[in-house]
Amino acid sequence: MIVLDTSVLIDYFKGENKSFDFVTNSDAAATVISYHEILSGIKHKKAKKEEAFYRRFFSNIKILEFGLKASEESSSIMARLLSLGKLVNTLDVLIAGIAITNGAEKIVSRDKDFLEISKVTGLEIEVY
Repeated sequence: MIVLDTSVLIDYFKGENKSFDFVTNSDAAATVISYHEILSGIKHKKAKKEEAFYRRFFSNIKILEFGLKASEESSSIMARLLSLGKLVNTLDVLIAGIAITNGAEKIVSRDKDFLEISKVTGLEIEVY
């Protein structure tokens, strides 16, 4: 399974060709964190067209939840990053914790924070 970061989903909406292969992969999943990030932006902008698109999208893709195991994993990731003096977006760390606890093979993103996360987890990251 590959986990799609929020940046991939935004690029897909914008019609970016690089994102298409990742999103249409039958083994792709998104997280409840990306759902939160996207809906927050949509609700802030009151973007009805985007809302309809993403509601349809999220109803057709596997969504990985954030529970106790993911919380435990993501807190360990954050602790390792902080001990190295690396400041990384908390939501990216939560996504990585979810990915690891669900047995994901990799995360696809445009966000280079995931490269720092990879250094302390061994999780494969594909930055495009």
